Amino acid sequence: MTTSDWGDWLPRAVENADPDGVAVWYLGCNGFVLKGTDGTTLFVDPYLGTGDPPRTIRMVPVPFSPEDVTEADAVFATHEHSDHVHGESQAPILENTGATFVAPDASMRAARDEQSWEDRWELEEAQFSEVSEGVVLEFGEFTVHVVEVNDPDAEHPIGYVFEHPAGTVFHPGDSRPADSFASLGTAFDIDLGILAFGSAGMIPDKETGEPRYTQWYSDENQVAEAASALKLDRLLPSHWDMWKGLTGDPTALHEHTASFDYPRQLDIVETGDRVDIST
Repeated sequence: MTTSDWGDWLPRAVENADPDGVAVWYLGCNGFVLKGTDGTTLFVDPYLGTGDPPRTIRMVPVPFSPEDVTEADAVFATHEHSDHVHGESQAPILENTGATFVAPDASMRAARDEQSWEDRWELEEAQFSEVSEGVVLEFGEFTVHVVEVNDPDAEHPIGYVFEHPAGTVFHPGDSRPADSFASLGTAFDIDLGILAFGSAGMIPDKETGEPRYTQWYSDENQVAEAASALKLDRLLPSHWDMWKGLTGDPTALHEHTASFDYPRQLDIVETGDRVDIST
C-alpha cells in the first residue's frame, strides 16, 4: 500500500474540475492525469512508490494515495519499468473505479504475471487491454493513438497521442528522440508534448551495487531535437524531478530550444500542477 502526506486534495481537485477543453495534472516522475470536458479521466504512468533505496531514491512527494481515486476511465502504461507499471500505485485505481488498464505486451506481463495483480486485487479480465503500435482507442471525447517511440532501456515501449476536440497531448513515456517523431509531428498537430528529461549520473548497479554511469532520459539537446521533430506547440519536461543523482534543471531547456521553430512554449511544472488546453 502506498500512502501520501498530502491527503486527498489532488484526487478531489481532479474529480471536481470542470475543464473547458483538456486539463492535465503532473503527478511527478512521468505520471499524468488528463480530464476532458465530458469528465473522461485518463491516468498515464501514475507511480506512487518511493523507488528502491539506495539504488533509486524518490526526490518528490507522493501526491496522493491510489485508494483515494474514485473516478477514472483508464490507466495507461507506456512500458514495463517499475515506475510505470506498479501494482501498489495502479491496481487500487482499477479496483476502485473499474477503469481499463491499457498497456503493451511486456507491461501487461509485468502486471499480470510478475506482479500478480489479479491475485492481489479484485480485478476483471475485461479491465485489461493489451495494445501495440497502430491501435486506435476511444475513451469518451478522447481518441487515443498507440505509436512507436524509442526507449532503448525498455523491452517494448509505446507512446500515446491523445486527441480531443480542444487539442492534442502526446506522452511517449521515457522515449529518446525517435525516427517516428518527424512523421508524428506531421500527422498530428500536437498542442502539448511531454518529454522525459534528466541528467546522467552514477547509480548503483542492480546486481553488484557498484556505481555505474547511467542515462535513462534525454538530455537538453535530445529534448530539443525531439520537440523540434514533433513540432510541439508546448513542451512539458517530465521526470527531471524524480531520482536522486539523475535530476535536471528544466529551465536550461529555454536556451537549448531557443533557436528552433518548435516548441513555441516551454511549460515547467511541479508535482500537483495543472495545465490546460482550450479551443
